Amino acid sequence: MAKTTQLTLTLESKPGVLAKVSRTLADAGVNITAICAAETTGRGKIRMLVSDPARAKEALKAAKLRCGEEPALTLALEDRPGALARVAEKLAQAKINIRCAYATTAGAGTTTVVLTVSNADKAQAVLGA
Repeated sequence: MAKTTQLTLTLESKPGVLAKVSRTLADAGVNITAICAAETTGRGKIRMLVSDPARAKEALKAAKLRCGEEPALTLALEDRPGALARVAEKLAQAKINIRCAYATTAGAGTTTVVLTVSNADKAQAVLGA
């Protein structure tokens, strides 16, 4: 498990927004390594991990896309039933709220999970990193 910096953008939900964000980063040579994009009442919230957060923030600012950041955790879990449940239960017992979670599998028996939590330092300690 690692603590990381997740970039966040809250933008209007309309055609072309994700295309603009991803093209801006591609043109700056920044790779998106994980992404979650959700919509609520006409607004889109994009959370993502990138290969170079500082360069990404500069490029997004130059494109007039306001970008924030928040701490997050990345966990490598076994790709099997109950793996995420055990992590979520430990955090719940420690009174740590999970605000956002997204994951991907690489097909090699492991899953990478990104968690945005109410207290990343405490969560990291609870999960034994």
